[in-house]
Amino acid sequence: MGKSEREEFEKAIIVERLAKNFEITEKKSGLIGSLQTLIVPTKKTVRALKSISFSISQGELIGFIGPNGAGKTTTLKILSGLLYPSSGFVQVLGFDPWVRRPEFLKQISLVMGQKNQLWWDLPAIDTFELNKAIYEIPDNKFKENLEELTTILEVKKLLNTQVRRLSLGQRMRLELVAALLHKPKVLFLDEPTIGLDVVAQQKVRDFIFDYNRRFKATIMLTSHNMDDLIDLAKRVIVVYKGEILFDGDLKELVGQFAREKIIKVYLDKPADIKKFSEIGKVKKYDYPQAIIRVPREASAVAASELLQNFPVADLTIEEEPIEDIIRRVFKGETVKKKS
Repeated sequence: MGKSEREEFEKAIIVERLAKNFEITEKKSGLIGSLQTLIVPTKKTVRALKSISFSISQGELIGFIGPNGAGKTTTLKILSGLLYPSSGFVQVLGFDPWVRRPEFLKQISLVMGQKNQLWWDLPAIDTFELNKAIYEIPDNKFKENLEELTTILEVKKLLNTQVRRLSLGQRMRLELVAALLHKPKVLFLDEPTIGLDVVAQQKVRDFIFDYNRRFKATIMLTSHNMDDLIDLAKRVIVVYKGEILFDGDLKELVGQFAREKIIKVYLDKPADIKKFSEIGKVKKYDYPQAIIRVPREASAVAASELLQNFPVADLTIEEEPIEDIIRRVFKGETVKKKS
């Protein structure tokens, strides 16, 4: 096997000059404008993806991040075969995704945090049985996979509970079971922790990390949650308005651009806003909450000062929003980095 063939074999995902355009109808305001739109519609082309290129090795777990509308979900839908690209070359596990061959579909899975595949009025086990038939999973392998997944995700006792009666965190963990019963080699995760509480988020993160490690699965993860990225991804690809702005090590991205941390304080009684300014930049003060930005390296000291000198009822330290970091990249505070 030649070098180029061997490298291609080691790449689970190959994307070259991928572009996707959508044609939309521009809506005019007012009653007359609405009538004009119906009679003589004005079409507009939106370039969702602008000739992006990247590759992902087998077993790699990457963060695919960017603000809303950047092109993340569009990319995942193309890679999973739900959308057809306008141009470019895409290969996943050696397949053209949009051909949607059964051999391809049995090796991938797409999990979207805001979409459900579980039947709302039925217990989750019914969906699992349906997936067993769809993916042609043998009885013994189905039982083995179901036992393993439900044990790791701690949902074994929920299998016969009507889905609508479950909490969001419970449903999300069962969605993961449904998506992984056939043990896919490539997993696309679109905001898997959105809307979950802190405990549920950590359980999902722990599971994703374990699944990647144990089965050498290739995972693409989109998230606005910095904790998801810090815990899981070593490499990140940043997209903005359909273009790749950064492709490299997460530590480099965070270390270079996540310069501050945000401290949220809830007070027992009002305090002088000027005293908060002595600790950091006051982003917001609306009693009982104060939000202060401080340098990353000073966050522990700042939190200690707040606890000692103010009537604090509760305090949390959070990362900057990923949008803020990406905005810095977009403003030219770094050069584009491609792998």
